[in-house]
Amino acid sequence: MSDHDDVLPSIADAPGQPDADRVPRRRVWAWALWDWATQPFNTVIITFVFVALYLTQDGFIDPDIAALGEDSPEVEAAVADLASDFGLGMFVAGLFIALLAPVLGQRADAAGRRKAWLGVMTALVVACTAGLFFVEPAPEYFWLGAGLIALGGVFGEIAGVNYNAMIVQVTTPSTMGRVSGLGWGLGYLGGIVALVIVVVLTELDWFGMDTSEGMAFRVIALGCAVWTLLFAWPVFVFVPESRAAAGRPRVGIIKGYGVLARDLQDLWRHSRSTLWFLLASAVYRDGLAGVFTFGAILATQAFDFADDAVMIFGIAASMIAGVATIIAGRYDDRFGPRRVIVASLSGIVIAGVAVMALNSVGAIVFWIAGLVLTAFVGPAQAASRSLLARVSPTGREAEIFGLYATTGRAASFLAPLAWWASLEIFGATIWGTLGVVLVVLLGLVLLLLVRTPADRGARA
Repeated sequence: MSDHDDVLPSIADAPGQPDADRVPRRRVWAWALWDWATQPFNTVIITFVFVALYLTQDGFIDPDIAALGEDSPEVEAAVADLASDFGLGMFVAGLFIALLAPVLGQRADAAGRRKAWLGVMTALVVACTAGLFFVEPAPEYFWLGAGLIALGGVFGEIAGVNYNAMIVQVTTPSTMGRVSGLGWGLGYLGGIVALVIVVVLTELDWFGMDTSEGMAFRVIALGCAVWTLLFAWPVFVFVPESRAAAGRPRVGIIKGYGVLARDLQDLWRHSRSTLWFLLASAVYRDGLAGVFTFGAILATQAFDFADDAVMIFGIAASMIAGVATIIAGRYDDRFGPRRVIVASLSGIVIAGVAVMALNSVGAIVFWIAGLVLTAFVGPAQAASRSLLARVSPTGREAEIFGLYATTGRAASFLAPLAWWASLEIFGATIWGTLGVVLVVLLGLVLLLLVRTPADRGARA
């Protein structure tokens, strides 16, 4: 296909943009495929398999305590401590993200180096994921595993800053929603396919491979690293590097914080509703991330899900989230993205409360309420990007999307902190749900303070 065939209009067609080129569809698909390539780190490593079924299980507690048996209160407490310590590790990673992501994203914009930063950070995610192969099931390896995952999370978030900012290179305001949805959809599908492969390999007993010493989980981590290498390359081949932002100062990291402060002051003076949305979304999106980060830990420790049940739940959750996101996009256009977000966050809070209140009923509660909860996550994420496109000041859309992709992610320590604090205060793993729900609820309250014209639907 030539660059002149079957193309989408570029965001450069918008007033004030420097270029009026058209965007080849292969560029759009290459950009969206990065989500497919990197999703297994979140779905397989953090949420449903490596952390939940391996890193926070009894292989990493004191052998003398493990010998007491899985029903022993001492074993349950030790395993809960692993979950708490993992949450603490993710909290520390979140602090680094909050400190580094805004200014690194700003530097990439000013220098026109978004793709270069995306490449470096993607390579570091691959290295961290592959490094999990060396995490053996022993207490002295726990922090190696947790540290690699935390670092991978930092590198992945900074990569995501540049990836999200690059959406302005493959869309126009009129195509922003469907292209963004394509990326989210491929991400969910990539997670599903990766989980299905893990389930199939497990059912086939790993073709007779020796799975002692956690080898099955270590091979899964190595496979996720290879997966990212196989599918991430198109974005670096078919999507051009960004242009240096006109009028943006090229400064060092320390001075970058001063530039960031001035940008936020400018938003406060001239586009306060946009700033409120950036703040609100930073909070509730971290709550949404917490749903998937800690969901599988909750399933295994609070509802006694077996390994295969966790993976089946993960497949079902990803599929439901993907379908719900596609359907919700129609309501976004009809009723406005803000209403979709408010409805989705409300549904998450209600479902989360049901998980806590009815946990004594058993696993069926998590199957029903947990899947209902995940159905609201994708719509909230997709509609958030759509809303920002509509409230951004005309002519500053790319700058605001860059700020959304950086400062909007800067609160990524909240859910891990709330999870850790809830477990430290109340003890039982089920109470970690309370922390995540409170973060989502706080984001919802902040969002209700935002008054924009976005409820009218897509901007002409």
